[in-house]
Amino acid sequence: MIRGRGAHRALLALAAVAALLAGGQARAQQAADPAAEAEIATAPVTLDGAVLFRVRGVSSFPAEARALRIEERLAAVAANPAVDVSSFHVADNDNATRILAGSETIVTLVDADARLEQVRRVDLAAAHLARLRQAVADYRAARAPAAIRRAAVTTVAATLVLALAIAGLVMFWWWLDRVLTRRLEARIHTVHFQSFEVMRAERIWSAVRSSLRAARALALLAVGLAYAGFVLAQFPWTRMLSHDMTEFALGPLRVIGVGTARAIPRLVFLIVLFVVVRVTLRLVRFFFDAVKRRSVTLPNFDPDWAEPTYKIVRMAAVACALVVAYPYVPGSQTDAFKGISIFVGIVFSLGSSSAISNIIAGYMLTYRRALKTGDRVKIGGAVGEVIATRLQVTHLRSIKNEEIIIPNSQIMAAEVLNYSSLAATRGLILHTEVGIGYEVPWRQVEAMLMAAAGRTAGLCAEPRPFVLEKELGDFAVKYELNVYCRNVEAMMQLYAALHRNILDLFNEHGVQIMTPAYEGDPSEPKVVPRKDWSAPPAGGRVYDIGASDSAASDSSAAMTPPTL
Repeated sequence: MIRGRGAHRALLALAAVAALLAGGQARAQQAADPAAEAEIATAPVTLDGAVLFRVRGVSSFPAEARALRIEERLAAVAANPAVDVSSFHVADNDNATRILAGSETIVTLVDADARLEQVRRVDLAAAHLARLRQAVADYRAARAPAAIRRAAVTTVAATLVLALAIAGLVMFWWWLDRVLTRRLEARIHTVHFQSFEVMRAERIWSAVRSSLRAARALALLAVGLAYAGFVLAQFPWTRMLSHDMTEFALGPLRVIGVGTARAIPRLVFLIVLFVVVRVTLRLVRFFFDAVKRRSVTLPNFDPDWAEPTYKIVRMAAVACALVVAYPYVPGSQTDAFKGISIFVGIVFSLGSSSAISNIIAGYMLTYRRALKTGDRVKIGGAVGEVIATRLQVTHLRSIKNEEIIIPNSQIMAAEVLNYSSLAATRGLILHTEVGIGYEVPWRQVEAMLMAAAGRTAGLCAEPRPFVLEKELGDFAVKYELNVYCRNVEAMMQLYAALHRNILDLFNEHGVQIMTPAYEGDPSEPKVVPRKDWSAPPAGGRVYDIGASDSAASDSSAAMTPPTL
């Protein structure tokens, strides 16, 4: 009998040793293969936002579904005051261990759960039992009337503290703003680099004020989040939201902080690149301003080209800087950043074809010297003075004081007639045509046209006017009078005055103008009698036909309307 008991004890000892060896081997295998353990999915079991323990699942019953089922049972038991905490107990059998509240099963544990925690199943059940009892007790205590009253009183006190904190912050920032304004505003000066103005004092002070406003907003936001998290944590129904509120406030800051720390070397490179490009553009601007003022002269380079050339150089420098800076921009290697870049590029390429063509045409017009501000030009059917040339359009002011806006691409495709480009040096030739019958000697017609030109004030005496016999028509000879002027803005007024004097000269000498057509010889010449030259409504105008050419010129000048 004693021998039997000794043999039985020996067998039990051997079984324990074998179990320990097997458990050690399992733990060694798990330690040697951490990836296998990491692949096991688990889910937390919570009550009132507090994590009690974690459970694993299987393919047919995932960990999340199992944890949700346990939480529902536990919440139902905790909300039922008839179930006493002392009724929580453990029921163990060969295959599983159950934790019950009275007769209601809350958790069922198997050997796989114990292996995950690397403890015995009974020990794991005892630990879970103690945790569940404490959680249910806390659940009920938090919902007791006395606890709710304490939470309400605490919330009111926290609200008063919040109001005082906001008032204190507002007064503090008001005082700080006054102190900084009094002490720093007068001491902040424009930053100069030799003769270059890098940053104006107003912009520096505006940056300081903006930084203070941002700091004030962050302080108020921090106070508000702290108050919300504290108040939500006082009540059991919103305690979960208090944890989310903390993560909401600190999560983005943590991500930003880690990302900023990692991006510091790249940010330093970008700052240095920005400073270098900024200073370079300042130097280039200074150089082209000197070219524009003619302080610096370049061979075969028009000073009017300085401004557009500077814009081209600036655009090229900025483009090169962006190409160099792109790999160093934080997040530039992410798929989201690349997708946005591709999308922006596609939109820009689809929607800016006409804009780019107008910009290129604007620069080509500048370098071709087709027109410049102040020129009187004719583009297509539009005639007017150039008042502005921009990257995409050119603005004209018509002789009727209308603004005409023409896209630069249309100007490149149309014929541009510039009245002002040669008028200052060689004069602009104004010309008009009359048809006179063959019975009038051409020498007389030329003399009358030359006399009409001499009577018109505002025309150039040198070079002298000249007459061309352009065409020997079927019924009349077509004469063209050409005169020089330098005042392009008065071109239409000079035409009107010249036409008046031509009519006066031909009427004075009884010569009939047969333009535009001739049908037959009338019984009487179609001339205006001398006595009718001042008939109404021209009765207020008295023309001294017998006066000299100079006197007639003075009279014509007095009648010339002002230039538009």
